[in-house]
Amino acid sequence: MFRLLILITLILPFSFSGFAQQQADSLVIRSIYNHSLESGKGYDWLRYLCKNIGGRLAGSPEAERAIDYVYTIMDSIVPGNVYKQEVMVVNWKRGDIESCFDLDLDGQRKNQYSICALGNSVGTPLGGITAPVIELKNNDDLKELSREDIDGKIVFYNDHLDQKIINTFESYSSCGKIRWHGQRDAAPFGAVATINRSLTHNTDDYCHTGSLVYYDSIPKIPGAAISTMDADALSLALKTDPELKLHFELSCKMHEEVPSSNVIGEIKGSLYPEEIIVVGGHLDAWDNGEGAHDDGAGCVQSIEVLNIFKQLGIQPKRTIRAVMFMNEENGVRGGKAYAKQALQNKEKHVAAIESDAGGFSPRGFFMDGDSLLVEEVKEWAPLLEPYLIHDFSNKGSGADISSLKEQGAVVMGLLPDTQRYFDYHHAESDIYENVNRRELQLGAATMAAMVYLLSEYGVGNTK
Repeated sequence: MFRLLILITLILPFSFSGFAQQQADSLVIRSIYNHSLESGKGYDWLRYLCKNIGGRLAGSPEAERAIDYVYTIMDSIVPGNVYKQEVMVVNWKRGDIESCFDLDLDGQRKNQYSICALGNSVGTPLGGITAPVIELKNNDDLKELSREDIDGKIVFYNDHLDQKIINTFESYSSCGKIRWHGQRDAAPFGAVATINRSLTHNTDDYCHTGSLVYYDSIPKIPGAAISTMDADALSLALKTDPELKLHFELSCKMHEEVPSSNVIGEIKGSLYPEEIIVVGGHLDAWDNGEGAHDDGAGCVQSIEVLNIFKQLGIQPKRTIRAVMFMNEENGVRGGKAYAKQALQNKEKHVAAIESDAGGFSPRGFFMDGDSLLVEEVKEWAPLLEPYLIHDFSNKGSGADISSLKEQGAVVMGLLPDTQRYFDYHHAESDIYENVNRRELQLGAATMAAMVYLLSEYGVGNTK
């Protein structure tokens, strides 16, 4: 009995101390959410970015204006602690011509189809291409065909996002490979161009662009996305007339690389300034929309993290660094340049969070890194449950920060509700009006809360 009393006497102070700290953390996190919802500025910043600047493709004047805009905002929050990191970026231009229509037996135009060039695509010859069409579901269908079946034709990939998959990123990942590698796979068969069904769950008239990749050893053929409504129409037309021909023209072109910048701002840590926590999004956006969800939302949420800490007077123990990455969409040059510089400077990144899945209601975090460190982060889940943050089951992070995993950081991605994201992704419909203020600010608060915990406690041997 005496030994039991001694044991209780020893344990109680530690238990009370742990409980008191948990209560203190809960109060800080509550204040973070309160401030973001009541006084957050992210939605206002997003409006300017979308409506006054718009699409911000790397290498464009709009991208440079966006750089200057976010630099000014960040400098007003952390004056003197903001700088630009020069990055050489891909400089692809869409051009003025994106045309596709089918022809009758007399060579007269019949049906017009909505298309847009895929990022990094070569253009067609001047005057376009007129060729028969072969419809395939995906790259695997090519394995069942010969060069004779494909030679001189336009390959029409008509693969649908799987409606049955609840996590929409899983279905996107599967079909995204076709967009990414479809030209590489079709060109050796003699295909003259490819057209991909837009990657969206909706049936509508919006074309969803995205990057493709070429290989020096394989002929480069042009690639475009077609709206889901017109993909269905083209598929029906081919069933009616298997010999149907398309006239297809794109004026897009890749130009010489140009200099651009990442924008970086930080709050120095009070106890461990050498330990860095990155929070960021990518500032570039496709030129056919306003880049609201992808990824204006992630940028303003990341800047909001700095703003919340400053406005609430929270002094982080570790350095918090917000990074607006450039050229994620068709090159990931900003992310690569940042990781390279961090390695050269021997910086110690303990964690990084990227928001690049839309400005919808937050549900949790993607995570990747050392499994023990990831499990440590998951221990904080009870503190976030009151804000409906519960999903830590998905592996992943963000394209711009993934390389930091190799440098020992736990890399994370904000995970919002995914059901509506691909309605707008890479499309003309990705506009400010399709972002909800409350959902956006909840995401910013969730990122700030996680950054607070990472700053307070670190992970692994940084504790």
